[in-house]
Amino acid sequence: MMDRPTGPPVRSYRTSFQTDEDPISEGGIWLNGRTDGIDWADVITRNGVVYGAVTRMAVAERRVEQGDYDDPSAVLAGAWGPDQYARAEVFSRNPTDEYFQEVEIRLRSTMEPHSCTGYEVFFRCLKTEDGYAEIVRWNGKIGDFTSLAKLTGPQYGVEDGDVIEASIAGHVIKGYVNGVEMISATDDAFGQGGPGVGFNFFVGDTNVDHGFRSFEVDTYDG
Repeated sequence: MMDRPTGPPVRSYRTSFQTDEDPISEGGIWLNGRTDGIDWADVITRNGVVYGAVTRMAVAERRVEQGDYDDPSAVLAGAWGPDQYARAEVFSRNPTDEYFQEVEIRLRSTMEPHSCTGYEVFFRCLKTEDGYAEIVRWNGKIGDFTSLAKLTGPQYGVEDGDVIEASIAGHVIKGYVNGVEMISATDDAFGQGGPGVGFNFFVGDTNVDHGFRSFEVDTYDG
């Protein structure tokens, strides 16, 4: 399991997505990729699962005008401690190598019109040689991101019921599957922001086939 600070968190949140919402709100605590960020897609909750909306990239004739990487994204609003620890249970059915189905935890993220910054730790929902884990920094504009680390292989993919965790403490970012550290990176671009969830763009109608059943986060002063 992840190492956690010994002191009490300065802010925490837990949800099992019991209310059907499009987009996710849970009383206004979530900011969404299209509703608030404009250039990305929203996140939906239904039947106890959170997943990404169908992205504009799924419409072939609009591909050029819309640009790439309009990933469904949702970030918790307000002030959060800079050291962040998040945990989510994976929902996955009908895994396929046709699309890059990803489940993503966001850390130190912001969501504003035409700008989304922060870090994401994510895993492909595929337990084959094409599975992967990756840590990426979002720099602001749509399609502007930097990969900080990526590992490929069946051990880095996830399946239904797996628990993924992500943490950032100081400049160190880590990702875990079922309590085992799988990937890490260092970066000092962002010191503040909120946690959240996300999913990959352009997965067609398989957006409903992968997501999370629960999400929890504790944040601490650095």
